[in-house]
Amino acid sequence: MKKWHTSRTWQKWVGAVGGAGFLPIAPGTWGAGVGAVMLLPFWGNEGSSLLPFIIPAIAVATLIGVKAAHDLQPDWGDDPKPFVLDEVAGMWVSMLGLAVNWQNLLAAFFLFRIFDILKPLGIRRLEDAPNGWGVMLDDLAAGLATNLCIWGWYFLMGMG
Repeated sequence: MKKWHTSRTWQKWVGAVGGAGFLPIAPGTWGAGVGAVMLLPFWGNEGSSLLPFIIPAIAVATLIGVKAAHDLQPDWGDDPKPFVLDEVAGMWVSMLGLAVNWQNLLAAFFLFRIFDILKPLGIRRLEDAPNGWGVMLDDLAAGLATNLCIWGWYFLMGMG
């Protein structure tokens, strides 16, 4: 039986992104939504201007997420539903180099959730990485697949 209430306070708080992971329905979707909302201060900015902020944010979220996921595994298990920091980081990867506007955020949100849920292209295998890395890596890969799809679309449409 999983213990949702442990003494690992900071890990729960960070992993559940301030409580978004404890929302009763589709916590991963809420996590991705939080990731999208956190990009709103950059609204209207071109993608290249976002890179100096988003790349360090992804790196920090990943490292903190790996530590928190690893610490919580004895109580929460592998990739528990309330842990949504991985979705936040994956959503940020989805938006790498893209302008922050409603079209890109909407496309990134829906494509990311599809890749995160279905885990095609070997993404599912990344869940097996040890010590908390599996929790983060599959979502980062889903974000990368999303980003490549959006950039591919722009390239095909002659807008890239």
